[in-house]
Amino acid sequence: MTLAEALEIPRGITAFVGGGGKTTAILRLAEELSLHGRVLISTTTRIYPPPYPLLIDPDIAALERAFSACPIVAAGCAQGEKLGPPHRLEALCVASDYALIEADGARGLPLKAPAEHEPVIPRGAKLVVAVMGADGIGKPVATAHRPELYAALIGKPLDAIVAPEDAARALCHPYGQKKGVACRWRALINKADGDSALEAARACAR
Repeated sequence: MTLAEALEIPRGITAFVGGGGKTTAILRLAEELSLHGRVLISTTTRIYPPPYPLLIDPDIAALERAFSACPIVAAGCAQGEKLGPPHRLEALCVASDYALIEADGARGLPLKAPAEHEPVIPRGAKLVVAVMGADGIGKPVATAHRPELYAALIGKPLDAIVAPEDAARALCHPYGQKKGVACRWRALINKADGDSALEAARACAR
């Protein structure tokens, strides 16, 4: 079974929130889905440019030309070394078979709680995938992105250790990784490398 099959990625827009490997998941899914259609990678926040043909704030005609040469295309607006959302994001998504949109940031950390302005789920999203790194379990709450908010979500102090049930609570909390979700939702527990991380991931899933 592929990751796309496991998550039941639909045609249309899939948004990715949380921490712990959103970009890696998007790149893997893009490769899998490119066997079945044209894949757009973009963002409603900021991302590093993916390793695919990159269009800076394109129109539909430019996207169509890019797709004729490669089934995976990235699009955004230049913001320093990163990409911000393109101005025509909604139209670009409609012109693609699959649109994989990074809708949250975590500064590379495995656990996070969203701030008031987060996540930025695009209109028309059919699926939200909440990503979490299993390597954050067993570490202090203070190591999460926005640790004070994470502590409030799970009801523990900053120096407490994140248990599997804490991580599950943050994933499923309406002010955690289900915040703003009005469509189908899936959790992806990532970075379960090694026996201890894999057991932590399984305990969180349970």
